[in-house]
Amino acid sequence: MGRLEVDLLSRPGRDTGLAHRPCRLRLPDDLPHPGLAGTKGGTGLVTLEHLNFTYPGSASPALRDVSLTVAPGEFVTLCGLSGSGKTTLLRCLKPSLTPTGSLTGKRLVAGREKLTLREDSMLIGFVGQSPENGAVTDKVWHELAFGLESLGLPTGEIRSRVAETAAFFGIQHWFHREVSSLSGGQKQLLALASAVVMQPELLLLDEPTAQLDPVAAAHFLEALSRLNRELGTAILLSEHHLEEAVPLSGRLLTLEGGRVIADGTPREAGAALRSLRHPLCAALPAPMRVWAGLDSPLPCPVTIAEGRAFLLKTPHSLPLPPEPQRPGTPPLLQMEEAWFRYEREGTDVLRGLTLTVGRGECLAVVGGNGGGKSTLLRLLSGQLQPQRGTVRRSAVAEVGLLPQDPQLLFTAKTVELDLREAAAKLPEPEARVEEVVALCGLQHLLCRHPYDLSGGEQQRAALAKVLLRRPELLLLDEPTHGLDESFRRSLCDILKHLCGRGVTVVLASHDIDFCVRCAHRCAFLFDGAVVSEDTPRRLFSANATYTTAAGRMARSIVPGALLPEELIAVCGGREEPLLPPPSVPPQAAKTGAQPLNKAPRARPPVHPASYLTLLLLIPATVAAGVFLLGDRKYYFISLAVILESMLPVFLTLERRRPRAREVLLLSSLCALGVAGRAALYMLPQVKPVAALCVVAGACFGPESGFLVGALTMFVSNLFFGQGPWTPWQMFAFGLSGFLPGILFRGRPRRRLPLCVYGAFSALVVCGLLLDTGSALMWLAQPSWGALCSYYLTGLPFNLLHAGATALFLWFFADPVVEKLERVQVKYGIFPS
Repeated sequence: MGRLEVDLLSRPGRDTGLAHRPCRLRLPDDLPHPGLAGTKGGTGLVTLEHLNFTYPGSASPALRDVSLTVAPGEFVTLCGLSGSGKTTLLRCLKPSLTPTGSLTGKRLVAGREKLTLREDSMLIGFVGQSPENGAVTDKVWHELAFGLESLGLPTGEIRSRVAETAAFFGIQHWFHREVSSLSGGQKQLLALASAVVMQPELLLLDEPTAQLDPVAAAHFLEALSRLNRELGTAILLSEHHLEEAVPLSGRLLTLEGGRVIADGTPREAGAALRSLRHPLCAALPAPMRVWAGLDSPLPCPVTIAEGRAFLLKTPHSLPLPPEPQRPGTPPLLQMEEAWFRYEREGTDVLRGLTLTVGRGECLAVVGGNGGGKSTLLRLLSGQLQPQRGTVRRSAVAEVGLLPQDPQLLFTAKTVELDLREAAAKLPEPEARVEEVVALCGLQHLLCRHPYDLSGGEQQRAALAKVLLRRPELLLLDEPTHGLDESFRRSLCDILKHLCGRGVTVVLASHDIDFCVRCAHRCAFLFDGAVVSEDTPRRLFSANATYTTAAGRMARSIVPGALLPEELIAVCGGREEPLLPPPSVPPQAAKTGAQPLNKAPRARPPVHPASYLTLLLLIPATVAAGVFLLGDRKYYFISLAVILESMLPVFLTLERRRPRAREVLLLSSLCALGVAGRAALYMLPQVKPVAALCVVAGACFGPESGFLVGALTMFVSNLFFGQGPWTPWQMFAFGLSGFLPGILFRGRPRRRLPLCVYGAFSALVVCGLLLDTGSALMWLAQPSWGALCSYYLTGLPFNLLHAGATALFLWFFADPVVEKLERVQVKYGIFPS
């Protein structure tokens, strides 16, 4: 009888400090397992060998010679500095989420190189860092059932799985609520449950606690630990904040510049990072940092309990370092008895809040998700006004607000262009740009698109844009979201430097360690009001749970200590200075691996069937409808024209092996055309349809341009009325989109040439064809004279249509083409 061998890794042993060695579990072949049916003995769930990945247009690879195996039942924490390749690696582990680009090397999932989409979705789950972007339905129970319904499972099985998963996570009491009404922690827990209900063997998580407060993050990680412990689900968790994650993990995997530089148990990986004096040492859990700083012969502690035991065995007689003093300056901001609610019948977000902030002071506002921190910042900035109470600011030259979502601030297609445009109207623009680029460490990111940066890199770019205006009042909403420990330290130094120059800083954050390091004063916001307010040491050392990891570790042993460096100083140790990140060679090492998929290729030539269909078959179909069927079968004729217009598109796209997002993009362009025609129906001949056809054809090729034009007219006529004119409109607007795909092939898509062609297509292509169709439809005895009469009568309308099309293209061509070109590069859709 054949056997199936599976590696199982147990949790780290507490006594020895080392993980138990893998043991072999032999399962008979007649014991079916849906997730591991194709796994070879010892291969693991996912195996990578010499994997390299490069994004389109990038000069250096994002992943370099990565080799690793994730075994069934493992709990692996993935860490690294911002931009080290963590998100790219996670997405490369799930084939359906692999980014567009050049991927070389070997990737085995469940022992196979290729999986169907169904197998992919059932075997590997994925949870991102933004719960807002993960939800696709309105109700909680809809969200849980969505994936199962997409797989076509029986109703009874769906109900059973949903009920079981809801009970496991304890979410049955908000089972019927609207997703939009949930808190951030509840939304992230729902995202996890929606992935678990598919019963995956491997769960990938990309910084899932980045937007959660410490209590919600702890609850979420405990749910992950239960999944791993009770269900045997393999976990691969990407995190910047390692305090809670590492003690739950059996393995710590570290990336630097796309390479794996440390891989082993937390103790082994921590020792390797310490020997390298790597900046990630500062991100290790507090017990491990204290142990490393003291160079103690005792075993390395990982958990808080082990850290307390370690402190009790370590002499500590030196005094605590002094706490930074609050500057004695006059108040800059004063809020008195402020009340605010977003809806008239809604609940109050802020309830009689009173707060004072001095000039040059750094105030940190902490509290749980939904406590009103972001609302408070918007009131202080002047974006919102309280319904009751007052907000008074001294004369402030400039107010800078960094929102939670940094993408709201980006407007250009590169970081450098974005900064230069923002500084264009400021004094000394070049000097200001150079200053913030150096301050925020953006030198190597200037040529990148802001949306292509990692979460931490986006946060730094957004902060640089806010600092361009040199604000005297700086408001920061979750400024450490997505930042690695290295730049969190740098940001702390930046804020201290700004406060020293007299800038007032108010920040809302879940990162208690960061608040302790940089703030002069902290305010705890609960239920819409400040319930406690003091210096960080006095405020957090009095808390048992809502405090730093080092504070929990030192509680009652070293009272008042909140940071690992304070504990090291009290015990007489010293943290060695950390080296900068190792340099990364510009090109990946050659491994001789064969490419798994390639970067976007040049667009394939137009299929010959396109010319045959458009130039012969479709006109013949329209003529047959006019002369043979007497226009009585215009629904049949329209359907024939649709099928004929789609045939070359299908042939061309099939050669390119399209993905769902390509079809979705064409559908979106058609929907925009229909919506534009419906919105401007009262203005004769002023419609954006021809302009959209021109842009679609110029960007995506002739077949796609024809498809957008033909389908837009057919679908919109469902609202305006079908008739014998429908096939003529479909052919006319389809041809308007087909021709620019040929004319602009391989050429720059500039605004002026697009406007010229748009006016020509509206006047000549659409105008002549539709006038000819009108004459043939309504004249009993068509003649050349009658046709000329129709052309002359329709000329004013055609000129109006041409002018409107050129106007639409003049104002909207550049931004639309820019977005579509970005989609082409980022997702490899219809490459030019």
